[in-house]
Amino acid sequence: MKFELQYKDARSNARAGLITTAHGQIETPIFMPVGTLGTVKGVHLHELKNDIKAQIILGNTYHLYLRPGLDIIEGAGGLHKFNGFDRPMLTDSGGFQVFSLSGIRKMKEEGVEFRSHIDGSKHLFTPERVMDIERTIGADIMMAFDECAPGTSDYEYAKKSMELTHRWLDRCITRFNETEPKYGYEQSLFPIVQGCVYPDLRRRSAEYIASKNADGNAIGGLAVGEPTEKMYEMIEVVNEILPTDKPRYLMGVGTPVNILEGIERGVDMFDCVMPTRNGRNGMLFTKDGIMNMRNKKWENDYSPIEADGASYVDTMYSRAYLRHLFHAQELLAMQIASIHNLAFYLWLVGEARKHIIAGDFSTWKPAMVKRLSTRL
Repeated sequence: MKFELQYKDARSNARAGLITTAHGQIETPIFMPVGTLGTVKGVHLHELKNDIKAQIILGNTYHLYLRPGLDIIEGAGGLHKFNGFDRPMLTDSGGFQVFSLSGIRKMKEEGVEFRSHIDGSKHLFTPERVMDIERTIGADIMMAFDECAPGTSDYEYAKKSMELTHRWLDRCITRFNETEPKYGYEQSLFPIVQGCVYPDLRRRSAEYIASKNADGNAIGGLAVGEPTEKMYEMIEVVNEILPTDKPRYLMGVGTPVNILEGIERGVDMFDCVMPTRNGRNGMLFTKDGIMNMRNKKWENDYSPIEADGASYVDTMYSRAYLRHLFHAQELLAMQIASIHNLAFYLWLVGEARKHIIAGDFSTWKPAMVKRLSTRL
């Protein structure tokens, strides 16, 4: 994997770059739709590629390991062949999912023993096992196995958790280096900075992660219960240390405003379930603000969903029709909203990139944040 830093904003840490992988190039800053089970929920492949213009999507190690299982994925020739998405993919390590199963998992130095949320069967994730699973899934970018501590963790817990993440990272790197990719193309391993909301821990973790000289680096353990301002502060602390010549990935964040704030602070890559999850519940993000499509105010609004929107669904369907679909509990409502929101997120990071290149990001961004925060 290669990363080329192409432009830097003169008044902030915002930057535009180009990631090159075996499955194509990714223009940054970029948003990555979440395809937990090998599918972005409710979205066809041709919409994902041609309408939403997704350059890279995510798969989830924990979920794909349990269902359909590694034998099925390997038999297909990897996740790219299994789901048909021939552009870059990233797999998370399953750490966040495993640790969210607080009642049905046991953590120890070796790894995490957990019970499947599907059938209760017992499994063990170690750093070595996770590397093997991610090799089999075959994503272009693999994430290291980490512990994601809650945002409200006390200092001692956060410190122990971070140190465990670092020890696990060393084991991930060893296993990654002693194994080969299975499908004839290179894979990259990204380590993850932890340390909760404590600046000294974040600095220590960022220094440790930076010392590994990986192809890219991730910032984890944010947007997990801490105040938004704390999240922004931690991004600033970490990005002062992480190398500028490698892509920086902020995991699991977030709202359109969060993304612009992250870009301003030097983040290159984002993912979040929000555009699809909130979309399925009737929330639409637009360049003029947030719409709740269940509200009565749209009942007889026959104007397009978004007249100058980023997707074909925006002018094909009216607000009144979409509201009707939600109230009738039609599956099409969730599909339309998911496509709209994802296309909007990709449009937003694309606009940010354009303004970084044009040199006026720092004047465009505050005005855009104000618009995005409006409730319509």
